[in-house]
Amino acid sequence: MSQTIAVLKGDGIGPEIMEASLRVLDALDCDLTYEFHDAGLAALDKHGTLVPPETLAAIATHRVALKGPLTTPIGKGFSSINVQLRRHFELYANVRPAISFPGTRSRYDNIDLITVRENTEGAYLAEGQSLSEDGETALSSIRVTRSGSERIVRYAFELARQKGRQKVTAVHKANIIKTSSGLFLEVAREVARDYPEIEFQEMIVDNACMQLVMNPNQFDVIVTTNLFGDILSDLCAGLVGGLGLAPGSNIGSEVAIFEAVHGSAPDIAGKKIANPCALLLAAADMLDHLGMVEKGAKIRGGIREVLENDREQVTPDMGGNGTTDTFADALVKVVRR
Repeated sequence: MSQTIAVLKGDGIGPEIMEASLRVLDALDCDLTYEFHDAGLAALDKHGTLVPPETLAAIATHRVALKGPLTTPIGKGFSSINVQLRRHFELYANVRPAISFPGTRSRYDNIDLITVRENTEGAYLAEGQSLSEDGETALSSIRVTRSGSERIVRYAFELARQKGRQKVTAVHKANIIKTSSGLFLEVAREVARDYPEIEFQEMIVDNACMQLVMNPNQFDVIVTTNLFGDILSDLCAGLVGGLGLAPGSNIGSEVAIFEAVHGSAPDIAGKKIANPCALLLAAADMLDHLGMVEKGAKIRGGIREVLENDREQVTPDMGGNGTTDTFADALVKVVRR
């Protein structure tokens, strides 16, 4: 039976990389139907809002969305579109794989790790932030709940079990932030006891940063709170060549949104040189979520093959002379075999 997904093309380079990604999905005969909806700057121009109600309704109806990079205008009272979507749909788990691919600027080989970041609480809440009238003192609260911590840690262990991973590392700062980070660590220890077959490790966040730079292969699945996860997942992307290879999944109990993590890159929009790999990898994760694991693996394997054997078709940021379209052409040929 055909699966309908909501598609948000995005701003800047978004429409270009989305077109490339949908071509690859079509070449795999995924039996997907695309329903296109506006968000970001295009929606603001057309509807007067960054995320129209029609877009939210479509995502809720279809339960799965593929999203290109969206631009939130700076200032003018606009809040982050990504934060809006995460809160609206209670997308509590942000999942960021970091996988080595050939022919990239990575300093390491054979990296294959996943960061699982709590997505809805922690240090990123707008509530509890204030600035004194004289502008001299800013205050911000960190809200961590037992239920939110239990939910994200259990998600990480279930993901590890599903994907045959051997270890989960809980990253924290409980030695200093003894309340919020301490609660997260306490819950992580409790949940870990339910998964005796998976090794559990706990690591202070500053040490985790150093260890990731020195020896990233020691990590398998990392689970952590919102702020630490935001930082660590970008660090991990840097280990494998940058955000151009960084997909993200935002998972809730009812809805899942898959996205390229990088920005909309308006400086190269329309030049057809944008690297589509992050959105393609997000599409592969979406296929896994929909139960089409073999097709998701085919995208990842195809990207690896093109990067290794067809360098002329690769986009300039990865050292090639190709375009967004030539990369998609090469990948379509591979996945159709």
